[in-house]
Amino acid sequence: MEDDLPTEYDVVVVGTGMTESIVAAAASRIGKRVLHLDSNEYYGGLWATFNFDGLQKWIEDLKSPKQNVADTTSLLQADEKFLKASNQYSTVENIIEKWFISNDADLPVLSTKDTQTDGSGDTAANDGAEKSDEDKSEKKETVKQWSIDRIKKEYRKFNIDLAPKLLFARGELVELLISSNIARYAEFRAVSRVATYMDGKLTQVPCSRADVFANKTVSVFEKRMLMQLLTSCMEQGADSPEFNGFQDKTFLEYLDTKNLTPMVRHYVMQAIAMATDKTSTRDGVNRTKHFLNSLGRYGNTPFLWPMYGSGELPQCFCRLCAVFGGVYCLKRQLDGIVVGDGKCKAIITGKQRLALEHLVVGQGHLPPEIVSSSGEQQISRGIFITDRSIMQGEKENLTLLYYPPEETSQEAVTLIELGPSTNACPQGLFMIHVTCKRTKTAEEDLAYVTKKFLHAEVLDPNVTRNATDSHTQTVSPDKRHLQEGSGETKDDSLESPKPQVLWSLYLNLPASDIKLSDSAPSNVHLCSGPDLDLDFDFAVNQAKAIFEAMYPDEDFLPRAPDPEEIVLEGEEAPGPQFEGDKPEEGEEKQDVEKTEKEE
Repeated sequence: MEDDLPTEYDVVVVGTGMTESIVAAAASRIGKRVLHLDSNEYYGGLWATFNFDGLQKWIEDLKSPKQNVADTTSLLQADEKFLKASNQYSTVENIIEKWFISNDADLPVLSTKDTQTDGSGDTAANDGAEKSDEDKSEKKETVKQWSIDRIKKEYRKFNIDLAPKLLFARGELVELLISSNIARYAEFRAVSRVATYMDGKLTQVPCSRADVFANKTVSVFEKRMLMQLLTSCMEQGADSPEFNGFQDKTFLEYLDTKNLTPMVRHYVMQAIAMATDKTSTRDGVNRTKHFLNSLGRYGNTPFLWPMYGSGELPQCFCRLCAVFGGVYCLKRQLDGIVVGDGKCKAIITGKQRLALEHLVVGQGHLPPEIVSSSGEQQISRGIFITDRSIMQGEKENLTLLYYPPEETSQEAVTLIELGPSTNACPQGLFMIHVTCKRTKTAEEDLAYVTKKFLHAEVLDPNVTRNATDSHTQTVSPDKRHLQEGSGETKDDSLESPKPQVLWSLYLNLPASDIKLSDSAPSNVHLCSGPDLDLDFDFAVNQAKAIFEAMYPDEDFLPRAPDPEEIVLEGEEAPGPQFEGDKPEEGEEKQDVEKTEKEE
């Protein structure tokens, strides 16, 4: 896209990642002239969400050489220097995509079973088509196998995140979405289950007070012990005298002094604090407090998931920026920056030179000359499409699992499992995201977790597994042996089969702790990519810091009015009602948080 753009701006933002989009919205909101560029044809950069076909194109784009930068000599003035921008995806490494299922043509013809007559029924090829209404009315159960062709045909039903994250119900991003009134642009779903691995199996963690006392595996004594510890962390915090002497010790060492039972200690360490043996007492207490503080606001767990993927959230801020006059130009790359007198005077994009006061730029676009450190917090990611949940339940769950390292050479892994109700995948499938700090390649770093929870081997097309072509998977773990019409009761200890991986993708993402060099222009502001934390707090706080550095005397993202609150010139209407305003007598207080409540 080479359309001519206006040539002067207060702020030019390059990249539509999370931090960049928040800064763009904040600057536009206070009336600054904002230009927001992205060389891609989609929003989000390394925070993006793709359907299956879009993800395939993204992988191909990583392998394609980028276009050369045009001659900029005529656009420079005396004593100015041109610094060429980096390739934004040059730091995405070790991409490995695998299929574990066959094409349609390689699948055998499968039979259907009439559940009313118990007859053999008709035969049907697994061609990826949905069941007809006639089949449904006759209550015929088709043993349907997923194929490569079928998944590709249903590509629009997938929303696959490059950087999946959850929101703490009282985290920085939720508070910002509410206070700025940007929450109306997004939908959320509460995480319904926090799981942990204990005694050789997955179990659900009791999060709320009601869940704790309803849990039958925890004794009354343990429940009281757990509640006392959590209350201490919640009410007193890490600076309390309660934790004197443990500031330089690990959280595990502190817990060891409380005479906790192994089960209670496990719940606190791995499910609530999500800590390892190396986590400090301060961090452990703060994480526990953060977890507990978010409980009960929108559900029985502290977490929210953005519907349609985490990549929707940068777009929410981009939308607000555009509403207040921000100019958006996708498929327009940053060729480089013009530096003079210790500042960035302009950027070069295509054949244009665009002057600016501040340049906000994502790390993948930075000229290498002004980068001092590429960071150490690189990310290993694994994405899996599976045929069932890792933890069978009576209903579909949105699950979070924190799994600590088994050996000193391994890193803790965060696993998020999404079902069809989140619009992450079609009915009958689940989407599993695993993330950890990089030490080797993504496939090597995540191998021990993949092996434990998933069946990641090529599926023999002649071997069928129990059909799971429903969005709920309502068969509970203790009743799976009754499937296939068996009336006999088998051993209750029979475990559910591991989810079969149908497709997987491994990749390594760049670090978020990249740093600018001392020689970097003073008006260039760096936005990091996705970080290793579970939530968005890092990106929000970084955006706040950048905005304050640019405009220290301005408010950061004040509340935007709803369309019905805007009064045009010459009209008379009551002013907008803001959060905290007292309602008139007999009227209910306006609930600006309603857009975030769980459906």
